Amino acid sequence: MWIVGALTFGVGWVGTLGAALGIDRIAADPVAYAALGSIIACGIPMVIWSVAIDRVHRNASSGIDWTAPGQSNAALREISITKLCGLWATWALIAGIYCIARWYWRGDYRFAMELFAAMAVPLVLVSIPYVLWLDKRLIEPRDGAWHLGAWLTGQGGVELEAVYAHLRSWAVKGFFLAFMVSIVPGGFRGLLSANFALIQTDPVALAIWLINLMFVIDVAFATVGYALTLRPLDSHIRSAMPHAAGWTAALICYPPFALMYAGGPLDYHPASAEWNTWLSDHPALMTVVGFALVILTGIYAWATVAFGIRFSNLTHRGIITHGPYAWTKHPAYLSKNAFWWLAGLPFLTTTGSMVDAIRNTAILAVVSGVYYWRGKTEERHLSEDPAYRDYAAWMAENGVITRLFTWRRRAPAMEPQAAE
Repeated sequence: MWIVGALTFGVGWVGTLGAALGIDRIAADPVAYAALGSIIACGIPMVIWSVAIDRVHRNASSGIDWTAPGQSNAALREISITKLCGLWATWALIAGIYCIARWYWRGDYRFAMELFAAMAVPLVLVSIPYVLWLDKRLIEPRDGAWHLGAWLTGQGGVELEAVYAHLRSWAVKGFFLAFMVSIVPGGFRGLLSANFALIQTDPVALAIWLINLMFVIDVAFATVGYALTLRPLDSHIRSAMPHAAGWTAALICYPPFALMYAGGPLDYHPASAEWNTWLSDHPALMTVVGFALVILTGIYAWATVAFGIRFSNLTHRGIITHGPYAWTKHPAYLSKNAFWWLAGLPFLTTTGSMVDAIRNTAILAVVSGVYYWRGKTEERHLSEDPAYRDYAAWMAENGVITRLFTWRRRAPAMEPQAAE
């Protein structure tokens, strides 16, 4: 199969690179190498397309003036050195949190931690020429990293709000990049360990495998998005969620804070079973439901793919108006929750207890409410950008799905333009 062939190439490529960096020590499981290779294979074409076709590096929102001579001087070097102090201090803070928090050294997270440890020294070394090169071309090189570095070194002109914004942005990246890297190998393991003979004859097995494939694609694009927050790609973080409610709504959906996981207060799975169990006596309906779930997962993955290299939770990195975002403002949340309701059928229980049925249904409704709350907090954050307000107004009038949830009609709005 072409997928297996591609993964084999990725294993060899990233294995060679890993040996040079010491990554060969972190995973005896070759699936981990295949997973890393897939991330690289996913990211490189997007970077090439972004620069060669979309020419994102020329966007005014990148903050880069490519016509600048690029000459260095003592004052500019001092800015770069201060910025490096702030950047390295940020990384040291994140590393300290990784070391202190026990959950980062258990289960799947351990792979992410050992990878980050192997990449730490090369990343620090690469950051020096990168910052020196970029500062020569930035219109305003005194960014959040500089303000943090200036505060740490006792310099004047520090804006504390810039420091806070910088720390919020890196808190998002540090938290979610570790999570994404940790779940990449598991998804690949599920793809490659599947019974392909069964998949060719059993529609349910095929549906389950395709659902896993969609999630692997989603995670690959999301991991690339968190990794490539770079101004030359115009994929930097414009702003991170400034509202505590937004952080709360998001973090309770992810470990170690996840309330929906097994045994958590929002776990709706006790005394339940999956769709293929309930529909086992109705093979035709089971097949229809299975592929409906594939479609919902495909929409969920498409919502991530639409971001390209800009995907990220809790941040503003440009307004997306194409793909599934032309239908609704929150296609990922909508498709994910529809998947849970259809796959879980919470009103059916293995115990036959009405109490269990009511409890599971009510808890899943609360879970959906959490995602509604999460979407509203994101809208509040993004609405600080006029481009998003235009998009939201246009969607209220023209979005196929959004209009179903719009309680009142709004005045006609102009076609939205993506923020570049």
